[in-house]
Amino acid sequence: MVSSLCFLFVAAGLGAEPGDASSGAIEVPALIRLVEQVDVPARESGVLAEVRVAEGRMVREGEVLAQIDDTEARAAEEHAKAELDVAAARAANTVNIRFARKSVEVAKAELDRSKESNQKYDKSISETEMDRLRLLVEKGTLEVEQAEHELQVAALTQRMKESDFRAVQERVGRHAITAPLAGVVVQVSRHRGEWVKPGDPVARILRLDRLRAEGFLKMPSWREDLQGSPVRLLVDLPKTPNAEFSGKVVFVDPEIDPVNAQVRIWAEFENRGLQLRPGMRAKMLVQTPASK
Repeated sequence: MVSSLCFLFVAAGLGAEPGDASSGAIEVPALIRLVEQVDVPARESGVLAEVRVAEGRMVREGEVLAQIDDTEARAAEEHAKAELDVAAARAANTVNIRFARKSVEVAKAELDRSKESNQKYDKSISETEMDRLRLLVEKGTLEVEQAEHELQVAALTQRMKESDFRAVQERVGRHAITAPLAGVVVQVSRHRGEWVKPGDPVARILRLDRLRAEGFLKMPSWREDLQGSPVRLLVDLPKTPNAEFSGKVVFVDPEIDPVNAQVRIWAEFENRGLQLRPGMRAKMLVQTPASK
């Protein structure tokens, strides 16, 4: 069995001693760890009306894990929507502007007729009456400006009510506790009927579809350009010895351990079929830049 395994490594060009880059790959013992995990918090205060998940459940990103009672928030949303509808109706109402403009037209027409009358028949219209007609035109012009100003204010009020409505909608949405990433629920900390406040953890999720392999590289094998190098990860699974996964180096520690002269590196890879679990031991075969 040992000789067969050695033959496979030699055939693949990977039969060098651990840490030897002469074959085009550096062998690094590794431990599989998580890339992401999160304690999902409540974002609003209230009573948990529903908890939809349990330990061991796989969840999708954005899936609702639990629901805080949002009766009061939804009532506020309805009120804000009604205020927005009223503001929108006012912003769309141009009756006052049209009426004021029509009044100006009538006043100007009456003033023009009075001027023509005075031209034909001197002093047929008194100066007092002419002043009154001029005042009506000026008044109508100012009423048009006032109506236009009120319509602008109504439009600004509508924008303010839209902002208020979005804020209330956001608050309603915060009552739903959703998964920030896809993964498996490993702990449910709160249960239906319990009171929660912002920041209280409700569930803990581990991401399993992408994992990290961490290991320590001996200084003789260290290179400045290792980051980004492709990696073959070999793991002994129960039914699949030397199962292979592909990834790449995403981090090379700039600090060298002064005790053992080793450098910490890690690679990330897709966990196809969720076959791997954090805590498994593996072997990284790092392709050096010269062998790419």
